[in-house]
Amino acid sequence: MDARFLGITELTEVPSVAVVIDVMRAYTVAAWAFGRGAEKIVLAESLDEVRALKAVHPDWVALKDGPPAEGFDAVNSPGLLRSADLGGRTVVQKTTAGTVGALAVKDASLVLCAGFVVAEATARVLRRRECDAVTFVVTGEDGRAEEDLACAQYIARRAAGEEVDAADHLRRAMESRAASELTEGVREGAHPDDVALCVELDRFPFAMVAAPDDSLMVLRPYAVPR
Repeated sequence: MDARFLGITELTEVPSVAVVIDVMRAYTVAAWAFGRGAEKIVLAESLDEVRALKAVHPDWVALKDGPPAEGFDAVNSPGLLRSADLGGRTVVQKTTAGTVGALAVKDASLVLCAGFVVAEATARVLRRRECDAVTFVVTGEDGRAEEDLACAQYIARRAAGEEVDAADHLRRAMESRAASELTEGVREGAHPDDVALCVELDRFPFAMVAAPDDSLMVLRPYAVPR
């Protein structure tokens, strides 16, 4: 498998297959939302779009980066979301990097969104579809986020059928700048357990596939046969 690892700004063409990585925290949060029963997640382009969708669909769950804010129901924290009852609900998510990355490759034939919590299921999709070329979108820090790159490289190796010791990849994530900022309270809207939850390997058995749905980009869980 030919794997490329690019930041969002380095995307010069639409890839055939894209895996969008945001470990801390967008796609860990998305996986937890599905784990708590959410039916789908709308990936919004802006906070204004989230507010507009919420106005039309007041039962939808509006989620954003940073501290709690009026008009929003949740923040981008797995530790804060893990106790939520989202059974059958639609979540509207806008984050600094993760949602931006998915929207940047929305015209790809296959878009997977991932973190360590769905790593093996994501790799299994790529193996089953026999993808020859995959672009991994490393969303954090203009493509340099160590936690995202470590996760992308791990999934790429597993997709290629390699037996991989995950310990080094997880260590890189735990020692990343993002992990330090979460631990030290630099990032608002966080929970003390967020880093640990973001490096919980294969917590969920599903992959997450994003695809256009009318005018929206919608993320859904995808059960991968073993």
